[in-house]
Amino acid sequence: MPDFHSNTKKKADICLNNYSRPKIMSQDLSFIANAHPNYIEKLYQQYNQDPKSVEEEWQTFFAGFEFASGETKDKTGGILLSTKEFSVLKLIEAYRKKGHLISDTNPIKKRKDRHANLELSYFGLDESDLETEFAAGAEVGLGKAKLKDIIALLRKAYARTIGFEYDYITDKEEREWFIQIAEKYYFDYELSIDKKKRVLKKLNDTAILEKFLGTKYIGQKRFSLEGGESTIPALDAIINKSASLGVKEVAIGMAHRGRLNVLTNIMQKTYEDVFSEFEKKTDYDVTMGDGDVKYHLGYSSIYNTMDGERVYVKLMPNPSHLEAVDPVVTGFCRAKADAIYNSDYDLILPILVHGDSAVAGQGIVYELLQMSGLKGYKTGGTIHFVINNQIGFTTDFDDARTSNYCTSVAATVLAPVMHVNGDDVEAVVFVSEVAAAYRQKFNKDIFVDMVCYRKHGHNEGDDPQYTQPQMYKIIKDHDNVRDIYSKYLTEKGQIEAELAKKMDERFWSDLQDRLDMVKEKSRPYDYQQPELAWQKMRKSKPSDFEESPDTAISKDTIVEIVKGLINIPEGFSVLRKVQKMLESRRLDMRKKENVDWAAAELMAYSSILLEGNDIRMSGQDVKRGTFSHRHATIYDEQTGEEYNRLNHFREHQGHFRIFNSHLSEYAVLGFEFGYSLTHPDTLTIWEAQFGDFSNGAQVMVDQFISSSESKWQRQSGIVMLLPHGYEGMGPEHSSARLERFLLLCAEFNMSVVNITSPANFFHVIRRQLARPFRKPLVVMSPKSLLRHPKCVSDISEIYSGKFEELIDDSKTVAPDKVAKVLFCSGKIYYDLLEKKEADNRKDVAIVRLEQLYPLPFTKMDAVIDKYKNAEYIWVQEEPSNMGAWSYLRSCYRKVDLEVVCRKSSASPATGYAKLHQEEQEQILKIAFGEKK
Repeated sequence: MPDFHSNTKKKADICLNNYSRPKIMSQDLSFIANAHPNYIEKLYQQYNQDPKSVEEEWQTFFAGFEFASGETKDKTGGILLSTKEFSVLKLIEAYRKKGHLISDTNPIKKRKDRHANLELSYFGLDESDLETEFAAGAEVGLGKAKLKDIIALLRKAYARTIGFEYDYITDKEEREWFIQIAEKYYFDYELSIDKKKRVLKKLNDTAILEKFLGTKYIGQKRFSLEGGESTIPALDAIINKSASLGVKEVAIGMAHRGRLNVLTNIMQKTYEDVFSEFEKKTDYDVTMGDGDVKYHLGYSSIYNTMDGERVYVKLMPNPSHLEAVDPVVTGFCRAKADAIYNSDYDLILPILVHGDSAVAGQGIVYELLQMSGLKGYKTGGTIHFVINNQIGFTTDFDDARTSNYCTSVAATVLAPVMHVNGDDVEAVVFVSEVAAAYRQKFNKDIFVDMVCYRKHGHNEGDDPQYTQPQMYKIIKDHDNVRDIYSKYLTEKGQIEAELAKKMDERFWSDLQDRLDMVKEKSRPYDYQQPELAWQKMRKSKPSDFEESPDTAISKDTIVEIVKGLINIPEGFSVLRKVQKMLESRRLDMRKKENVDWAAAELMAYSSILLEGNDIRMSGQDVKRGTFSHRHATIYDEQTGEEYNRLNHFREHQGHFRIFNSHLSEYAVLGFEFGYSLTHPDTLTIWEAQFGDFSNGAQVMVDQFISSSESKWQRQSGIVMLLPHGYEGMGPEHSSARLERFLLLCAEFNMSVVNITSPANFFHVIRRQLARPFRKPLVVMSPKSLLRHPKCVSDISEIYSGKFEELIDDSKTVAPDKVAKVLFCSGKIYYDLLEKKEADNRKDVAIVRLEQLYPLPFTKMDAVIDKYKNAEYIWVQEEPSNMGAWSYLRSCYRKVDLEVVCRKSSASPATGYAKLHQEEQEQILKIAFGEKK
């Protein structure tokens, strides 16, 4: 088969080999699909009388039709083309649109009738027309041809073991590309002997693994690939074809089905490494974390292609939450492209291996697809490969979805789908190569839906006959793909038969080697620069959290940052409000100046950039900030042009990438987590529009952010900014669910802070890259404090100091006179401070816990020792079953803390502003002893 692309051409010239076929017209035929032949005939009569009396697209169509037929209209405008010509054209277009509905893609049972309506009668044709020649045959490359030959070609293109679903694509070039694939290249496709040998070897390797496991580890969970063995030749084909088109690296995300097979036969991990856990003899190193089961672990290797290319291949670790790994993979690829490929997404390819029930049922797939074409989340296209078992755990596909296909979601972003029979391994390899070629040419997502079956139950200890007795009766007697292909080669010809015989002998020899546990050599691996950077990081120690490192910056750096932030390009028309804000940011370092939250935040980012490190930030409305405080980018009020204020300090500085995300939390946070894994010196930040919205991404927090270091030994320095604070905005805009994050904290897995000082926020952001290890940072961000007159810091706190985990009451002059110590965190500090000052209370000390996890025990103990005569109270805005109270009560025992807070509640906050204010005042009165 000729290659789809030429390796010697530039990307802009990459296309199918030149293939010129006669066509009825220059554009596609989709616009006539719903037009009745009689209507087309009347239009044609008008065209004969006056070509300009019909629309331009019909002029082009009729002119092309006449050219293809070799006839012209007579001088009187008489019709020379029969109505049935147009009926044949409609038939051709119908096959292109709906032929996939009758394709032979199911290996174990007859396809469900999807009402394709491709019978002749639907087009005003019948069997008497089969021997009639039609000029419409030119549209499929036959010239004037008999109807029976036109139909034979259409069935050969669209009704064999591949179903091409592309009709909803609106781009003319893409449609034409797929028409050529289906109606030309699919016919000519023939694997070379070397490729056939490779395919059979991959099937052998796949079958050997499953037989080895089934023999040696009877009854143990392995989530077998049996029934979907063509997955391995498919992935091999995608990697080989992609490498020939310039791809240097591939990242794969998949759930457990077939994962062990991918680890051994794609990732080339040795049997010994993969199956040490099967032996149950492993000495577990719990100092490295709790670990995970074998079918969740990731791996990296270098893949050698048929053409001698070396491709970096990474299988990402994943939880059991199906599809959750998808945005992590794409975020990782985006970061890798930015870090080492100069943002050339053609050089790194994301492949997502889905299950049919999961791809149809999990909403994150839709969220991810909507990201695929967005400026901040493009990855140059993802190849989605679906192992379509036609069953979930025990659920038939009729109960698993409403759509015709599990891949119907692809149409929402006009991503083409190729449905393929998993028993036809050469067809699977063909569509895999087509997918790789399409991705490189059009930089869009594409789906391969490999319809197959699951040989066993959900796992090897499960009996599927309980729920699918008929299906599994068929499956029990169905030959596996390897045997089907070997038999096909044996029957095909002498060379193929000899190949099949030799490979069969090799199969049994290799299987015996595996059973005898013949030692395998691990493949060599060359570490990339980001991986070497991670190797310089170390695992944290408990002593690392007793004191934060110095994160101050120089006065000169502050001056440079402020000048850069307020400097606007000449001729740029700034909104008056923004200009006023910029003017207020001017600092005189000779005077005592205050810095508010926005200024401290931008200074933190800017200083990191000036140190040569990149920052990526995303979330809903992050460019200006939900509460209009950030304005990292500003817009020309005349032209709408965007100006990023943080990318123009120096010629050589880090890159500040900031993107407003679409309305998604789950997929976007997963994307950013994946981004954070690539390089330890890139700061990755996700901001929720409101902190409570983060619960839409709770799976990512639970399965990745809080636990990946323990499970998979993967550190991440991702920052989550979650606006939090009780300000009468109702139950959905008050709480970022601080209690949930604290519940996930253990083993120094992340930091959770609720900060009251702009300078302290400056230092905690800089701390993320200042330590020799990386931890996720969860920030309960302020809302009203962004503009609170007292929520400011002296500029000296920026050019000196470090992050303070606890801030004592500096205005308390006589500790022995203090009768009450109010511990608190976050916004309520300013409410307590206001009342303390208004009442002139000298006997009350307010102590701020800026970091809740890891809890600063030593500093808290020092406060207790300092105020020896006081009672100790924890004050929080949240109800008693929320916030930090339960957490503090469980882990801090030097004294018995009392609590002042809202009563236990099912909802985070009241929706009535007046009631909120009454509750807030009640908290303050009780805290200061005015009320019990």
